[in-house]
Amino acid sequence: MVNPALVDPATIRATAAEAWVRGYPVLQNYRTLYAQAVDDADPKYAGGFGVFRHEQRQPFAPAGGDVVAPDLVAPDLVAPEVPAPGVPAPDEDTPCSWAWLDLRAEPWVVSVPAADRYYVLPVHELDTVYAGFIGARATGQEAGDHLVAGPGWQGEVPAGITGVIRTASELVGIVGRTHLADTSPAAVSELRAIQQQYRLRPLHEYAGTPAPEPAPHPVWPVWRDEVLDTIEFFSFLDFLLGFFPALPAEADLRGRLTDLGVDGRGEFEPAALPIQVRAEIEHGIADGRAELERAAERAADSSGLFGTRDRLGTAYLKQAVGAVKGLYGLPEEEVWYGGWTVDSEGSGPPNASDRDYVLRFAPDRLPPARFFWSVTMYALPGRRLVDNTLDRYTIGDLTPGLVHDPDGGLTLYLQHKRPADAQHSANWLPAPDGPFAPALRVYGPAAQVLDGRWTPPPLTPR
Repeated sequence: MVNPALVDPATIRATAAEAWVRGYPVLQNYRTLYAQAVDDADPKYAGGFGVFRHEQRQPFAPAGGDVVAPDLVAPDLVAPEVPAPGVPAPDEDTPCSWAWLDLRAEPWVVSVPAADRYYVLPVHELDTVYAGFIGARATGQEAGDHLVAGPGWQGEVPAGITGVIRTASELVGIVGRTHLADTSPAAVSELRAIQQQYRLRPLHEYAGTPAPEPAPHPVWPVWRDEVLDTIEFFSFLDFLLGFFPALPAEADLRGRLTDLGVDGRGEFEPAALPIQVRAEIEHGIADGRAELERAAERAADSSGLFGTRDRLGTAYLKQAVGAVKGLYGLPEEEVWYGGWTVDSEGSGPPNASDRDYVLRFAPDRLPPARFFWSVTMYALPGRRLVDNTLDRYTIGDLTPGLVHDPDGGLTLYLQHKRPADAQHSANWLPAPDGPFAPALRVYGPAAQVLDGRWTPPPLTPR
C-alpha cells in the first residue's frame, strides 16, 4: 500500500471530497441492505438474500403512520425534510416488493407471472444505478424468467431465459412496485396473488445443475448513521468496493483512493493514518457534504437523477442528489413526478384550513400515460398522508367512481371538508386542515410529458 503521508495534502482533500460524493449513494444503499438482508433483529429484515419481502401493511397509511417522503434517508425510515417539487415521494399506488441478491457465486433468476396491471422490478447496483428493468414497460406483461448476472460471470445462458441483466456490482437490490387501484379486500387480494408469484431462484436451481461453491461469508460492518459524516465513511466504502469492481470511467479516482488505502480489501484503518492525513480527509468530507447540499438545493425536479449507467455515466453528483431526494427513485420514462407548491395565485404552500381548491384537466389535457396517473395528498410539515373519512389518499384515472365533466374533462376537488355535491364528492381528494402538497405521478409517460409539451394544470382556489 502506498503511504498516504507521501500524497500531496491538496490531493488527499480533493480525493476525499470526490470519493465522499461518489460513495454517498453506496453507503445509503448499504444502510437499507443492512437492515433488510443482514440485521435479523431489525423490524425491516426481509429474511436475508434471495427472498422477497412484500409490503404487508395497507399501502394507504394515514397521518402519523410510517409513510413519509424520503429526502435525506432511505425509504422505510423517517425523513426530516420535504422533497423539492418534482422529485419522488412515497408512492401510494404501488406497494413495494424488496429483495437483495448476492451474485458472487452464481446468477439468480427472477421469474414473473403474466400481469394485467403496471408493475416494475428494477435491479439496482451498489451505487443505486439501475442495471435493468423487468416490468410492464420494459419487458411486457407476459410471464418470463429473467437472469441477473454479476460482473464476473462467464457461463452460458440456459434455455428458457426471457432476458439477461448484467450488473456492475456483485450485490444488487430490487425495489419492486405493483399497482393497486384501491384498498378493497378484493383488490388487495389480487395484488397479493401477483406479488406471491414473483420468484427468486439461484441459477443452479433453475437449471437443475449442481450448486457451485458458495462465496465466503462477509463480516458485515454494523451500520450506524453517524458513519456518513466521519472518516469511518471510508472504512465502509473500502468494504463495499470489494463487491464493486472498478469501472473504466472511474479508474483515476479508484487509483487515488488506493493511494489512501481504500482499495476494496476492507482493511482501511483510519486510526493508523497520520494526523495530518486524517485532517485532510475530514476536510474533504466536509467539502463533499457542502457540494452535495448545494446541488440538492438547486435540484428542482428529478430529471437526470435516476437511470442506467449508460444514461448517468460519471454524473456522480447527480447520483448523490438522487439518493438525497428520493433513494431508489425511478427514471422518468418509467414514472414522471410532478407537484404543486403554490396555487394559481402564487400563494404557497396551499392551505385547506380556510380555502378549497380544484384541479381542472381539460379534455385534451388529461395526463397522457401508457398505464395510469394519480394525484396523492400529503400534509405539511412532514409530508405524511392525511387521515380522512373516505379512506382516500390518492386519486387518478383508475380510481373507481370518478365523474368526468360534460366536455370529457376532469375536475378534482382538493379540500378538507367533504363536498355537499355528489359529483364533487366522487372526485374529492381529502386535504388536511392546514398546509398540504399534492404530488402527481404519470406511469409510462408519453413523449409530450417528457419533453414538456404537456404540463399539469394550476391548482386553483375556489
